[in-house]
Amino acid sequence: MSEKLTSKKRAYLMSISNALDPLFQVGKANVTPEFVQAVDDAFRTRELLKIGVLKNCADDPKEIAETIAGRTRSQVVMVVGKKIILYRENPDKKDDGDKRSV
Repeated sequence: MSEKLTSKKRAYLMSISNALDPLFQVGKANVTPEFVQAVDDAFRTRELLKIGVLKNCADDPKEIAETIAGRTRSQVVMVVGKKIILYRENPDKKDDGDKRSV
């Protein structure tokens, strides 16, 4: 996993995440191995993911975020209400000064 997110980078990622729609939804089945694999696969093409937690999911979104982050080697950018933002640096998209790579 890459180094810990700085507050500046976290703020930048949060600003970008506002325009994102949730790519995945966590429901009453919670975090299955198939769900984790799908999130991991999505990190191959993007670095920032938004995940929604449905009302029928009884678990705490912060715990869900930590579980998914741990299993996908990503970092939790933030959890607001029932929205989770995760970040994992893509080594193929090394930052060359162009912040749009995130």
